[in-house]
Amino acid sequence: MTDAASLKSDLLAAVEGAADLASLEEVRVSALGKKGRITALMGDMRNLSPEERKERGQLLNALKEEVGQALESRRDVLKKQELAKRLEAERIDVTLPTRPEAEGRIHPITQTIDELVAIFADMGFTVAEGPDIESDWNNFTALNIPENHPARQMHDTFYLPNSPEGQARVLRTHTSPVQIRTMLKQKPPIRIIAPGRTYRSDYDQTHTPMFHQVEALVIGEDIHMGHLKGCILEFARAFFQIDDLPIRFRPSFFPFTEPSAEVDIGCKRSGGELKLGPYGDWLEIMGSGMVHPAVLENCGIDSSRYQGFAFGMGIERIAMLKYGIPDLRTFFEADLRWLKHYGFVPLDQPSLAQGLTR
Repeated sequence: MTDAASLKSDLLAAVEGAADLASLEEVRVSALGKKGRITALMGDMRNLSPEERKERGQLLNALKEEVGQALESRRDVLKKQELAKRLEAERIDVTLPTRPEAEGRIHPITQTIDELVAIFADMGFTVAEGPDIESDWNNFTALNIPENHPARQMHDTFYLPNSPEGQARVLRTHTSPVQIRTMLKQKPPIRIIAPGRTYRSDYDQTHTPMFHQVEALVIGEDIHMGHLKGCILEFARAFFQIDDLPIRFRPSFFPFTEPSAEVDIGCKRSGGELKLGPYGDWLEIMGSGMVHPAVLENCGIDSSRYQGFAFGMGIERIAMLKYGIPDLRTFFEADLRWLKHYGFVPLDQPSLAQGLTR
């Protein structure tokens, strides 16, 4: 059985010399495959006598088992080696600082909207949304805005081709159409805020063609001006995080509210800086008023039974005031340096319990 001893020596040497799993598989096939060397020797036993066949079979079975065990042992070693190489190649030093260029930031507009939602949700408001492309009726007519109103002029509003039904369409100039849509499909009581994009044909340091607004609407049977004042007072003090921030309401006019009022907050201007608080001066931040009865009737709500209030403000404007951002246009210039300076850490989600900003 010199040939079997020689074969054993060759195969074990080949197993030990396999450098990787692919090479080891080649050795296995050459030894134990259908056309392998051990398989070939076992096939030659047909011509042997029963005694010789028994002896040769025992010897080859022992060789087959020994080679199989050697293959298995070598496979375990090679698997561990390959795993070690892979772990080394994929190793991450967790003690290293993060790369500054990979750090994401929340845009101030997104952060401000999240803060608004947190504040008003605590007051029981829900968020309502609507399309950016609106019908002329939702954007103007239903809101009691007359045909000759300056807001309807081409120099202020982006008009679009009529709808297939022939209805005039615009890029919404405010988020008030969301109020109309809500009142048309929902019965009172209603308590919503409507944040979103709006569009007007204007561009300078304090105006852009696209900007963001948030509007609030409350409709019920016993709503009065005191509710409006209390709601705005709580909002302003929570948002600007000034407990004694003074609020002033000045009579004004809006077609969709009656009576109407501009809302001012306390501030001071000195040394080229603006500081909010009880300092004797005033700064306008929003418009407000009791919903006009004609608007309620346009939406199928009985104005003799229900009344409500509404107010709205520019999101960029209040963000600029709170975070000291001097130019509205920079919100939309996609400058990563600006975003790194004014942006917010993603995991710092605003809440009234833990604080709006940290």
